[in-house]
Amino acid sequence: MIRPNFAKWGQSPDDLRRLSLQANHVRSRERYQALYLIGSGQTNASQWAKQIGRNQRTVLEWVHQYNEAGPAQIEYRHSGGRRPLFAPNKKLS
Repeated sequence: MIRPNFAKWGQSPDDLRRLSLQANHVRSRERYQALYLIGSGQTNASQWAKQIGRNQRTVLEWVHQYNEAGPAQIEYRHSGGRRPLFAPNKKLS
């Protein structure tokens, strides 16, 4: 069973709980909460994914990213997404 490696990053489950309450973006809070609950043994990735309606692989990827690159890797970053269907009109002269 995969678990977050808190010791590698000098953190405890309580640190992740705190981050889950203080993160700026809702997606970051969701990821930190998942790591906290999985790392503290309250649930596992499969159960948590099912409970929040996420794919199990997504939640497992959060744990892997945390273990490989630390808590900064879990922060949500807007990727840009798709271009708008209708671009705003430029000011005509």
